[in-house]
Amino acid sequence: MIKVVETPVASLQAAALRGPARQAYDRFLDELSHRGCAALGYRVTGPEPLPRLCVKHLRGTDRVVVAFPEPDTAWVLLVGAHDDDPGRNLYDALYELAGVRPRLNERRTKPPCCTDGTPPSADADLVDDLVARARALAKSRRR
Repeated sequence: MIKVVETPVASLQAAALRGPARQAYDRFLDELSHRGCAALGYRVTGPEPLPRLCVKHLRGTDRVVVAFPEPDTAWVLLVGAHDDDPGRNLYDALYELAGVRPRLNERRTKPPCCTDGTPPSADADLVDDLVARARALAKSRRR
């Protein structure tokens, strides 16, 4: 069984989901707790630390971003839509959270999240930093 934890901002984002979107997220959490990285679709490409993070398409444009500080612990970092609205795009929030921006001309690939059943290594220090940034992001969005 995988321990699943949400960042404060992911918790706020998930609380805003309704109907089928919420059901898709709840099913994902259950699958994540039972299957770990196999429940996710692909790793994010771009500069560090992006390749240490995984994404799952939930429903429509909804996505979830997850990091694994240990193989048996998953942190849900962000939940939201991948759309063209700069203020609401999940990937814009992810780049803000990670403190990086991929190059515009960089080719995006979608390598699998797991390698032989093992998630990409997002060491505890990286996850702690991302969680701290998520707390700050959540506080700034509540204002």
